[in-house]
Amino acid sequence: MPELRRALNDGLDAGLSINQIKEVLVQLYAYAGFPRSLNALGAFMTVLDERKNAGIEDEAGEEPGPVPADSLAAGTRNQTRLTGAPVTGALFEFAPAIDHFLKAHLFGDIFGRDNLDWRSREIATIAALAGLDGLDSQLASHLAIGRNIGLSEDELRDAAAG
Repeated sequence: MPELRRALNDGLDAGLSINQIKEVLVQLYAYAGFPRSLNALGAFMTVLDERKNAGIEDEAGEEPGPVPADSLAAGTRNQTRLTGAPVTGALFEFAPAIDHFLKAHLFGDIFGRDNLDWRSREIATIAALAGLDGLDSQLASHLAIGRNIGLSEDELRDAAAG
């Protein structure tokens, strides 16, 4: 994980707060998997310890507020705002549970957290999806979301390039 540790240090040096980076690493479990997210959080803890031992004080940043009381309703609203229209389709009819999980958990619980804006969340999501094989459809969806929420083509290209 030397590249990740370097990127975490770079992010802190660029002024990102501990909670902003932590939030990205938590969110990315939905795209890269729990094991990678847990490993990344562990690496971040090590980076923070090393920086503290070196006398570097990093800004904690804003703590997230509570998750919405009705995650499904909040997530449905968030997903619709992000995509620009209600999300439906054969996949969600075939597996209604995944539609519920996407709306309630990803777009409700995670995207409903208020310590990281949607633009930042989408940049992180696009970067993660672009770095993983076999996720072209999901990457295309999130590039469209990025455009819908005002990310420029340069920002999208930079995010996808890693």
